[in-house]
Parts: sequence; structure tokens; C-alpha cells
Amino acid sequence: MVRMSAEERRESVIRAATAEFARGGYHGTSTEAIAKRVGVSQPYLFRLFPGKRAIFLAAAERCVEDTIRTFEEAAEGLKGEEAVAAMGRAYRQVIADHPERMQMQMQMYLAVAAAEADGDHEFGEAVRQGWMRLWDTVHLPLGADAGETTAFMANGMLINCLVAMGFPADHRVWAGLALPGGRTAC
Repeated sequence: MVRMSAEERRESVIRAATAEFARGGYHGTSTEAIAKRVGVSQPYLFRLFPGKRAIFLAAAERCVEDTIRTFEEAAEGLKGEEAVAAMGRAYRQVIADHPERMQMQMQMYLAVAAAEADGDHEFGEAVRQGWMRLWDTVHLPLGADAGETTAFMANGMLINCLVAMGFPADHRVWAGLALPGGRTAC
């Protein structure tokens, strides 16, 4: 049996943490559950990450980076409405294939709101910085148009909500999902 390097083990922790946090949220997920999913002890987990917060933020960062990469690859060489359509299709495919990514996004926003309510503004700042990188990634292929970027991101959040609530793709709530230029998403 080949032993994993610390970096490979760290990656496996981030993947496991994403799945666990996506399902249980920040407060509902124990580091014990993450360690068990990876097959390591909690003390080993804490050699890789200083604590639960660091694990969550690493999973949140990965979630944002994965979404950025999805958008960049989809929009490569495209602009405007072609970029919108390609990024929208790619995102819908990712959340269909990897629902834990969308669920992790939703948990990120909830965790920030809870931290802010408790007076912890530093926690939210890390997630907000990721969101801004995501916004900037979408902004450029849309010709740096703030209105179109905002509409695209708003539609993405609506897609997240509809998927999270379990609306099937052929449900009537999807019919009016507008994209820039007045087209519909489905």
C-alpha cells in the first residue's frame, strides 16, 4: 500500500470536509466525522489544519476555486451572451454532477451570517473575498458590464435555491429564469 503525502492527505481532508459541511453545515459537522471519512485520527487532522474553522475555510476556498475554474473554462474565447450561456450550462452541469458543491456554497453563506451575528467579521471576510474573485471572473467575459454580471450571479443564486429545494428541471418555476438579453435559462 502506497502512503499518501501530507499534501495528498490534506486534499483528501478538503474533499471530505466539503461533503460533510455541505450536508451538515459548519455547526452541525464535527471534525470527528471529517477525520472518520478520510480515515485518519483527529490529532492527525489537526496536524494538517489548526482547527475546524481552518478546515471549513479551506473547503470554502476550494469550492470557490472550482467554480471559478468552471466559469473560466466554459467562457474561454467567448464574450457577452455566448459567455453567459456557456458559463450557465457549465454551472448547471456541475451542480447536477456534484451537488455537494452547490450545497457547500449555501453552507458558506449561512456560516458567514452566523459568524457575523456573533461579531466575527474576519470569518466572513475570507468568504467575501472568494465571492469577489468569482464575481470578477464572470465580470470580464460579460464585457465588464456590472448589470449583466449581477444578473448572472443573481440567476446562479436562484438556481442554487431551486436545486436545493429539489425542484425538478421540468418544473414550471424554471420557465421564467431570465438571462441577460431576455433569454430564459431552460
